[in-house]
Amino acid sequence: MPVRPVQVGRNAGYAAAINAGIAALDLAELDAVLVLNPDCRLRPGALAALRAALDRPGTGIAVPRLVGTDGVLHHSLRRTPAVRRALAEALIGGRLAARIGTLGEMVTDPERYERPGPADWATGAAMLLSVEAIRRIGPWDESFLLYSEETDYALRAGDAGWSLWYDPSAVVEHIGGEAKTSPMLAALLTVNRVRLFRRRRGRVASAGFYLAVLLGEAMRAAAGRRTARASVVALLRPSRRLRALPG
Repeated sequence: MPVRPVQVGRNAGYAAAINAGIAALDLAELDAVLVLNPDCRLRPGALAALRAALDRPGTGIAVPRLVGTDGVLHHSLRRTPAVRRALAEALIGGRLAARIGTLGEMVTDPERYERPGPADWATGAAMLLSVEAIRRIGPWDESFLLYSEETDYALRAGDAGWSLWYDPSAVVEHIGGEAKTSPMLAALLTVNRVRLFRRRRGRVASAGFYLAVLLGEAMRAAAGRRTARASVVALLRPSRRLRALPG
């Protein structure tokens, strides 16, 4: 299969790269577009399974089962951001909140990852997008630079009547995880979570979400976590927020 690189000219972020790639394609000749992180590897049959998932009525995005190179499951499915979820994650941590019904944003129930079904949104490392949905949803939002762009896109898809479908028979290996160790990326991830929520909700709910996220990061910063300290600074001081990615 021929490969044609597309030069963006700068490190404009994940959404910008996706938009540039899609713009270089002749969508009239395609029925789907695969979005794939450079640190991902498709296992045999994964793409065919995702393509079959798009045949479901109303499905605009198909996502696979993500695993590490060691085969361990990545919890890639998510619920819609909400103030109560942000507060729960701030007080007891995301992992523990996820184990209590639908309290957490992250879906961690092992049984959920064994069966196909819809999800509010999912990690954007690997996604198959239907061309029809691409035309209806529009371009990815490049203002996020990195993180939350896939959340925004999936939620906008839902707004437009398109569902996101998870298929565990499609397996993709993903390395990932830099935001857990990089203060710069952790701060960007945190700020973008708040920015996304503000764009979709009113002032009162947005203020509650911001304070819940700030509380959680402040508690972890007090415990000595460097990534949390960077996030607190970015939340409190807009002038310190990352405006462009390193070249």
